[in-house]
Amino acid sequence: MAARLLPVLLAVLLAGLAVLAGAGSAGAHAALTGSDPQQDSVVEQAPKEVSLTFSEQIAVDEDAIRVLDPAGNRVDTEETPRSLGSGGAQYAVKLRAGLPDGTFTVAYQVVSADSHPVAGAFTFSIGAPSETSAAVPDQASGGGAVGALYGIARYLSYAGFTLLVGGAAFVLACWPRGPAVRPMQRLVAFSWVGLTAATLAMLLLRGPYAGSGKLGDVFDLEVLGGVLETKTGAALVSRLLLLAAAALFVAVLFGAYARREDPKERRDLTFGLAIGGTVVAAGLAATWALSEHASTGLQAGVAMPVDVLHLLAVAAWLGGLTALLVALYRGPAVERAAVQRFSRVAFGSVVVLALTGLYQSWRQVGSWSALTGTSYGQLLLVKIGLVALLVAVAGLSRRWTGRLGEAPGDAGSPGPEGEGASAPDSAEPVTDSAPDAGDGERTEAVVAAAETSEGAEGGRPAAVQGAEAETGTPVAESAATARVPVQADPAREAQLRRQREAASAATRKKRRDGDSERSGLRRSVLLEAGIAVVVLAVTTVLTTTEPGRTEEEAAAGASASAAQQQGPVSLTVPFDTGGKDGKGTVLLDVDPGRSGDNALHVYVQDPAKEPLDVPEVKVALTLKAQELGPLTAPLERISEGHWSTTGVQIPLAGSWTVAVTVRTSDIDQVTVSKNARIG
Repeated sequence: MAARLLPVLLAVLLAGLAVLAGAGSAGAHAALTGSDPQQDSVVEQAPKEVSLTFSEQIAVDEDAIRVLDPAGNRVDTEETPRSLGSGGAQYAVKLRAGLPDGTFTVAYQVVSADSHPVAGAFTFSIGAPSETSAAVPDQASGGGAVGALYGIARYLSYAGFTLLVGGAAFVLACWPRGPAVRPMQRLVAFSWVGLTAATLAMLLLRGPYAGSGKLGDVFDLEVLGGVLETKTGAALVSRLLLLAAAALFVAVLFGAYARREDPKERRDLTFGLAIGGTVVAAGLAATWALSEHASTGLQAGVAMPVDVLHLLAVAAWLGGLTALLVALYRGPAVERAAVQRFSRVAFGSVVVLALTGLYQSWRQVGSWSALTGTSYGQLLLVKIGLVALLVAVAGLSRRWTGRLGEAPGDAGSPGPEGEGASAPDSAEPVTDSAPDAGDGERTEAVVAAAETSEGAEGGRPAAVQGAEAETGTPVAESAATARVPVQADPAREAQLRRQREAASAATRKKRRDGDSERSGLRRSVLLEAGIAVVVLAVTTVLTTTEPGRTEEEAAAGASASAAQQQGPVSLTVPFDTGGKDGKGTVLLDVDPGRSGDNALHVYVQDPAKEPLDVPEVKVALTLKAQELGPLTAPLERISEGHWSTTGVQIPLAGSWTVAVTVRTSDIDQVTVSKNARIG
């Protein structure tokens, strides 16, 4: 059964990583809610600066906001963006003087207050739109190979924390003889190594993850120095320091504590380890709470300690569950009392998880619409469903626990595996991972007996027969039965030890598989552990997804910004047909300037801004993003230089291209266009 356990757990782990990989790059937690100039707008004169407004606080550097001209050259002053107040959510960069007309690109790359990178780009135009060759980097921060590696390291860090804290708590609070069991030692030690390695990887990857996205910057000391000055960098360094203290705790737990036999000394050491371990575990959990979702947004002062409790409850339940699984499959028989103690710990952890999770869900989602209409809310529903399934399977495990009988040796005296270790059955060969001091003598005796029995004839020892053959004189029976010294053969001794170990393992497996209650408990716990791996993966994805409350607030802010733009849309488009009196300007008004029915007024003026009577004017509208149009507007001449129509249907809000065709003679005609945000 133990041989089949590894493929099962590996498959479940790969499923969890698949969920993680499917999340893609990190979602933006600080959404862009406004800008000046506005996205897709056309301004008559070049602005002196460009400002961006986000939904929450952000961190910036000198390249956080870049403005590129139609040729792709930077036209900002390349200085660190200037904060405009608003709680650190609004920043501006100055532009160089003398900018030409055309379409400009604004690219931004910042870090939100909850440590996640945010990147994007938009355009605005001066005078009139134009073609642009500005290239925005395809590799957004938080994506690519660096983003995938950082996401895996984040997942492994959560898993390492869960197993380290939960495994240590299980052996300390539920299974007193667990610290002396080798598989439990390996579980906790490997968890510490995994968490430490993942934390170091995150520290090295943090710079390129939030910045360039290049793997080559992982070992750039300048980039690493910048990371250490951030809140996330400080949290990762603090985690490493706390892991040093955790290493001392693990050494004492599986060293001095495991060897203590005096009950009073053991109780005193248990108390000290419980206090110290709780402090270290809470400190490790705080490194997440102080640098991610809980550290920003609504009620941060309450959310951070709640997040610490949530993480500790997860570790006590899921980490302890994994420790129980290892004990059931790889350790000696686990006492019924130990399983029952863990069942109570797990129940308390589930209660804490329910209360803290309810608060966190309200804080991060905030409304039913966000729960069902945002990525965060939908992922949260998936997690809730998985946790409900996990609780149902845990209920099955509790039923098996109630039916569990006493394991052999539950009440026995301390054995070689630790306090209360099961004494081997009288018919079961003794086996240990390392032989004790008497193994050599036992081996010598067994080898002697085996060699004696191999040459025996009629029940007489071979050594006696050899003596009689040499001397021709029968040997006395009392001498024949005396112990004959035999030279120990190391190869034979090793072979016999392997045989004893195989026989012992077979006996234990037969006894274990014959216990239906314990077999049922093992299966249900294995299923729990599998679901827990996927729950942990979904939780990791949630930490890289924009909270539903933030997403809705950003959408509301964008809608409010769009609402402020509503009203008659006015465009000024110069034209030149190339013929006599072929120069002028078209003034175009769209009223009310939103989706639905609109009235269109077109005024044609000469260079002196006087009405210019031309033979024909046409207007067509195209929404390229939705492949709508061109929609023509049948204009009627109202007066000299003035054309108008009503009932122009604008089906969707968006950035429309308005094309105006002006004919000044039978052969002189030109079509000019401009982008306008309608709706």
